[in-house]
Amino acid sequence: MEANQAVITIGREYGSGGHDIGMLLAKRIGVPFYDREILTLAAKQSGICEELFESHDEKTAPSYLFSLVGSMGEIPPGGGAAEMPLNHRIFMAQFEAISKIATQGPCVIVGRCANYVLQDQPNRVSVFLYGDVRARIERIMGVEHMAYDQAKEHVRKVDKQRQSYYNFFADGNWGHRSNYHLMLNTSGVSHDACVDAILAYIGGRA
Repeated sequence: MEANQAVITIGREYGSGGHDIGMLLAKRIGVPFYDREILTLAAKQSGICEELFESHDEKTAPSYLFSLVGSMGEIPPGGGAAEMPLNHRIFMAQFEAISKIATQGPCVIVGRCANYVLQDQPNRVSVFLYGDVRARIERIMGVEHMAYDQAKEHVRKVDKQRQSYYNFFADGNWGHRSNYHLMLNTSGVSHDACVDAILAYIGGRA
């Protein structure tokens, strides 16, 4: 398979470089790149304000937010989708946005259960990026300008949020090898080398 013919989904542990590697991969093969852009597209298609997508991004929201937003009139009255909890509506809006993106052609999509959403997509290649904990903490220290202990807690918290989100809305087993075509440890490896490995894998597929 040619890489520029594939829909490539990237799951990632926090601090493993998923956004940057995904962006570099998309640039190398000349296809669109989607990460937080998915939130904007889903907001436009659903009519739900983008700020709610931001606050719920890869999180299972507490029920009090649903009650609060409902009282503010963000959720229209009536049956059907309006009766779904807000976090479900937001997930479904992202589900529909990701599905639509995939119909438009090859691309790279980061996070948001894209491998699960597109599990029946014939040209899908799903990658999961992970890394040694200390290396990920040190990366976040530099990117987010945090002290070690703060970065350590942030990595733990975001990983837990992403795991809970995936396990709740997808089929569980976030980061489990059975859900991905390729798993790659990015610690101590350049972004270019990671992209080379992904391209080599895709190029070797029939």
